Amino acid sequence: MAGPGMLYVTMQPSEGLSAEQFHEWYNNEHGPTRLRMPHMFGSGLRYRATDSQQPHFLATYDVTAMALLDTPTYTDLRAHRSPREADTIGQVDVDRRFLDLVHTQHTQTQAPPFVAAEHLPDADAEGLILVSVEISLKPGVDGADDAVVKWYQEEHIPMLSRVPGWLRSRIFRTPSAIEAGSSATAQQPARLVALHDFAKDNGLGGQEHEAAKSTPRRGAVFAQYIATKTRRAYELFYVFGPAPRDLHSLSKLPSAAAFTAPDGSVATVPGAASISAHVTTADGLGIPYRLEGNPAPGAPTVAFCNSLLTSLHMWDALVTILKARRPDLRILRYDTRGRHAVPADPPVPATLDMLADDLAVLLAALHIQRLHALVGVSMGGATALNFALRHPALLSKFVACDFNAASSAANTAAWKGRIAVAESGDAGMKELAAATVGRWFHPHTMAAKAGVAASMRDMVAANSVQGFRFSCQALWDYDMRPAMPACAVPGLFVVGEGDANGALVKAMDGFRGLLGPGGVGAELKVVPLAGHLPMCEAPAEFWEAVEAFL
Repeated sequence: MAGPGMLYVTMQPSEGLSAEQFHEWYNNEHGPTRLRMPHMFGSGLRYRATDSQQPHFLATYDVTAMALLDTPTYTDLRAHRSPREADTIGQVDVDRRFLDLVHTQHTQTQAPPFVAAEHLPDADAEGLILVSVEISLKPGVDGADDAVVKWYQEEHIPMLSRVPGWLRSRIFRTPSAIEAGSSATAQQPARLVALHDFAKDNGLGGQEHEAAKSTPRRGAVFAQYIATKTRRAYELFYVFGPAPRDLHSLSKLPSAAAFTAPDGSVATVPGAASISAHVTTADGLGIPYRLEGNPAPGAPTVAFCNSLLTSLHMWDALVTILKARRPDLRILRYDTRGRHAVPADPPVPATLDMLADDLAVLLAALHIQRLHALVGVSMGGATALNFALRHPALLSKFVACDFNAASSAANTAAWKGRIAVAESGDAGMKELAAATVGRWFHPHTMAAKAGVAASMRDMVAANSVQGFRFSCQALWDYDMRPAMPACAVPGLFVVGEGDANGALVKAMDGFRGLLGPGGVGAELKVVPLAGHLPMCEAPAEFWEAVEAFL
């Protein structure tokens, strides 16, 4: 199998293709489709030229093994393009190169150490400089390839490493080994592509750089082995991953540009700008999410973690309020583990740590470095607290609602009984839904807001039985109370006054003082005329309870 390398793609959109359409298609469909195959693609970066030459745009993908680009897994992507992709790509002049990695060297002793752009916060990655140098070798000169590579390794890269801001140099060979047998490439002369990464502030054109370009050995190598050389400089402007997230470009498109992937995996709505897609966890679980709200790339993000048996839509009423009252926020909702069937072979019961790590995976896929806030209820409330304990660097504050800091034997027995109901037959989940909503909701909700109760019964009844069985076990045996005093993330606790007939108000009041060092504790807000899901039963009153904290 061919070794690692790069898919190197230059692009020049036609004048008739709007910049927003080009970028939104690439960032939300084309790029993420490839990055959802991590066994093949390790990164996806987009650059724009710093000069006036065409093509203006470059995309690079680090490839784990170049032979994978010759398999149906990759080739079928092009053969089964969506109609939108086929239309858009028809308006772009594309030059696609397969490059085999020959040599790489990056900063090691310098401080700070080298970090690849895909692992940097967007604000740090954007603006990094890439210098691309393509060399064609003189035909018929024995050893030209090896001689030029040796010069790079022994002299040129070591001298470039002295240029202020130098980060990394890589040497690639093209045509790639996987193309060598094709008639289109068999007669092409060997070429080398050198890619040099520099910081935004750098010494390109300075004394050290000029010294690296004017040695006697360089002159001899060029005279003896090199036929032509071309050089382009680019700046990084977008890092994409497996999860579409470009609300900015999407918000500038007309409503007619709404898109749904043929397999339903991605749906985008322009204007108000929302993206519905999914990420896949390490154990193969697909987690649907919705990203909406403020389309600015750097907008602070508030995330919502739903309760067991509900979906991300349980937050609909609250999100409507949030969009109106806090247009500065970007909003992330997702279906927590348990909503859908879990990966088999065999299914593994969930834990609170798994639930917290699922959110960390989602944030990484969306390039969200730190949440402004996380709001969770019931199992989502326990997840919010555990996320604050487990991933404090990813979170500024959290709101944990209607949850317990520790499980009990009585609750474990109750969960086992509910599993038996759900698995009792075709109508088992509907029976569980009726009992659950009756237990969750305040009598006022059941009497005065029958539509809310009916909608919640339908949502619960649509839950995966298998997902429920294996995910409710996260609530069987846990105790976060010993870890709560070390929590460095400020939190707010909220509960409906009628949850468990008032028993949960007393329970949460009992452990709220454990949060944070020095007995700082968490404030407890009680929402009137609400039960287990106050944000569904009384969204306006719930917003009043959390508005100041958020």
